[in-house]
Amino acid sequence: MGPEADRARWREAPVHAWVGLGANLGDAPATLLWAVQALATLPGCEDLVCSGLYRSAPVEALGPDFYNAVVRFQTRLTAPDLLTQLQALEQAQGRERPYRNAPRTLDLDLLAYGDARMTSARLQLPHPRLHTRAFVLRPMAEIDPQAVGAQALAAVADQRIERLPGAFA
Repeated sequence: MGPEADRARWREAPVHAWVGLGANLGDAPATLLWAVQALATLPGCEDLVCSGLYRSAPVEALGPDFYNAVVRFQTRLTAPDLLTQLQALEQAQGRERPYRNAPRTLDLDLLAYGDARMTSARLQLPHPRLHTRAFVLRPMAEIDPQAVGAQALAAVADQRIERLPGAFA
């Protein structure tokens, strides 16, 4: 990869990225803590803020409860390159995709990338189900209450989710 390709991976100005973290196999809380620490060390990423840890019922899936968190950070990576990094972290934790919404060791979803709107075969921004999931909206609202409106939270109030006590990251 030459200098031209390297420059194409980086933005001149950093942008806020939101990432949803989830896991329901193995020691999910420990895996999510590992993921937060790994995200904090990604090249071109800084100022990471993490929500508390939540436990939620699977949505459109079977299996054990999920553990979830959301992080926000500034990044100079492009959205596709950030997605590549997220998928590499999933693979490092043994993520398999035998079928849609299968239980997982680690799931990292790029929820939003600044105010970018994009749709490709690989990435849709903002995440298409962001506003229908309590396990995303509640942790996001914890980090930035202005990022999530009261109506959005009310719309997912029937989904079972609980914030676990104590500090997470």
